[in-house]
Amino acid sequence: MSRIAIIGGHGKVAMHLAEILTGGGHQVSSLFRNPDHSSDVEATGATPVVADLQQLSTEEIAGKIKGHDAVVWSAGAGGSGADATYAVDRDAAIRSMDAAKRAGVDRYVMVSFIGSRKDHDIPESDGLFDYAQAKAAADDYLRGTDLSWTILGPGMLTEDEGTGRIEVAPEPAGNKVSREDVARVAALVLEKPETAGKFIPFNNGETPIQDAIDSAS
Repeated sequence: MSRIAIIGGHGKVAMHLAEILTGGGHQVSSLFRNPDHSSDVEATGATPVVADLQQLSTEEIAGKIKGHDAVVWSAGAGGSGADATYAVDRDAAIRSMDAAKRAGVDRYVMVSFIGSRKDHDIPESDGLFDYAQAKAAADDYLRGTDLSWTILGPGMLTEDEGTGRIEVAPEPAGNKVSREDVARVAALVLEKPETAGKFIPFNNGETPIQDAIDSAS
């Protein structure tokens, strides 16, 4: 049994992930901003931890995650504007990485997106530009840490029921993946230290998740 901290714990991927992990006997602490969401988080089996990452210092975040075996970042500004996007997806994410190091939590899984790279081709006129910039900066910072990190690069997220099957490739076929399957991938890589140091791009496909991640490890 492991203790896992999920940052962004009321998000849809995070809620699926908490259910998967607690169902597997793990202890989960889910960090989220709005106290009104506590009962939703409790229903997943996780322990709710009200924490506004935009307002917390590195030291304060470290205090929230100390004693855990791994951190999963699944937070995001959710289209709240450029300032919020950089404040959450870049700055708070980077503070959480520094906090993990300070708290002695070596394993760090980042839920990012398939196009996260410094040379992305999203134009400034596109509504996703600031998100792409923020995520690329955060992921690049994570790569420069000595944490045991894995970065997940799912395609466009959907509300579809999970299939349990994905395709892992630099440019996988299709352009979408269910949030439930993203959570399944995150849960699996937490159990696979051999995925450390890897960026894993994926969409829904035909290969069972276990086999697809094994081939990418």
